[in-house]
Amino acid sequence: MTLSILGIDIAKLKFNVCLINSSGKLRHKVFPNTATGFEQLKAWLLHQGVEQVHACMEATGTYGEALALFLHQAGQRVSVINPAVVKAFAQSRLSRTKTDRVDAELIARFCLLQQPPAWTPPAREVRELQALVRRPESLVEMRVMEENRLSSGVTVEAVRQSVEEHLAYLNEQIKSTEELIRKHINSHLTLKAQSELLDSIPGIAETTAALLLSEITDITQYRSARQVAAYAGLVPRERQSGSSVRGRTRLSKIGNARLRRALYFPAITALRCSPFFQAWAEGLRQRGKSKMSVIGAAMRKLIHLAYGVLKTGKPFDPQWAKSA
Repeated sequence: MTLSILGIDIAKLKFNVCLINSSGKLRHKVFPNTATGFEQLKAWLLHQGVEQVHACMEATGTYGEALALFLHQAGQRVSVINPAVVKAFAQSRLSRTKTDRVDAELIARFCLLQQPPAWTPPAREVRELQALVRRPESLVEMRVMEENRLSSGVTVEAVRQSVEEHLAYLNEQIKSTEELIRKHINSHLTLKAQSELLDSIPGIAETTAALLLSEITDITQYRSARQVAAYAGLVPRERQSGSSVRGRTRLSKIGNARLRRALYFPAITALRCSPFFQAWAEGLRQRGKSKMSVIGAAMRKLIHLAYGVLKTGKPFDPQWAKSA
């Protein structure tokens, strides 16, 4: 049976949908991005005579997670795709107009032509871990804002006291959330075992391990370590054309930015403290790689090793890691 196609353009407060039914006709509709809006979408689809759809949306942070989960639990086929893929598809069609309505139709047509793979939601404990791990990121951003405000010179004593109290509260919340993350991991045997495996890798401690587990979510969906590195935007991107264009090879940076940020300092630590990484990096330097290229390669090596220990269920071993 050929499924009807549902392209979804997600925003914070609403989402636009474009339905391509079995006869090829297009139907557009806008719904609030709330639980009520999800039910309205379900009722609208039934009103259109559609029971089963292949829904497709971009991976745009947290805005679409609840809707994707709702559709999956309703028995619909859901695909969550990289926004860069849709952008490239729009460019290939010479699309010059960008509105929510047009974007929803673009996503629907991409889904119709490419038939992207179905998305499977992470296990509940992983979704909870992801929410917990992302919370300190917001708290640290607020703390930096308050620290900047304080360092800029607050002249009113009452305001200064208020900022200092807020800073103390934020520090307390960061510590509290970190403890919640630790307890959550320790209360789930699979997460605890995976965290211990990641902790065996030089440069990776419990904080980075928790973020890796929350962002990679399910290691079985990747067929190779290179796929995980591509998801993190850590694969090299060459820029060469003919004999005149020979740009430097750089990281693609098309992927999960949280993973890249999380692996930067662990890569530096591994290069500074681990004999394995030091010997490995020396070979890169002898081939003329720059300092930043070596750090980028170390970040990619860490994600390869993370894939290896999680896939095999065995802790880091310098011998097999040489080929990872």
